Amino acid sequence: MSSALLALAGTFALILVAELPDKTMVATLVLTTRFRGWPVLAGVSAAFAAQSVIAVTFGSALTLLPESVVSGVVAALFGLGGYLLLREGFAPAEESEQDAARGGGAPVSFLRSATTSFGVLFAAEWGDASQLATAGLAARYGQPFAVGLGAFLAAVTVAALAVFIGRKLRGRLRPRLLQRVAGFVFTGFALFALWQTIG
Repeated sequence: MSSALLALAGTFALILVAELPDKTMVATLVLTTRFRGWPVLAGVSAAFAAQSVIAVTFGSALTLLPESVVSGVVAALFGLGGYLLLREGFAPAEESEQDAARGGGAPVSFLRSATTSFGVLFAAEWGDASQLATAGLAARYGQPFAVGLGAFLAAVTVAALAVFIGRKLRGRLRPRLLQRVAGFVFTGFALFALWQTIG
């Protein structure tokens, strides 16, 4: 039971740090400027649930392989995640976020808003650092349910912050700094997994 709790807490903390500065948070902010908050939150939560299941399934399949192979794959997943985060964290600032200033128009139905939000976030999460981390953590801990739940709760927490606090959150946080920190954390996990593979 304690290992499941450790897996849940560890996954939640790592995915939370990875998702805060991520493009999925920016996408949620943009969606919130165009649609009402509740349908956006419902749609992105469903997308995160689906992606968590996919990532955990992949990570669980890795546990069927020999331990040295699993450690190598986990190192590669975390290394790729770290690279993606550091690349975004050190990239020049993009001005595409100005899109979020758009708004207005006729109210859109709950179903349409939720479906659009689901589609945007489901597509954005493919190959994302947090998806790679979830797969790696599922392989490492061998606790697919706890890891999946931790990843889902972390992603929904970030989505809720984006929906309810909106642009004020971006003004107070430094997304690029968080991306860099998360990138270095992921790189540390990759090096540790690589050391276990070699050792």
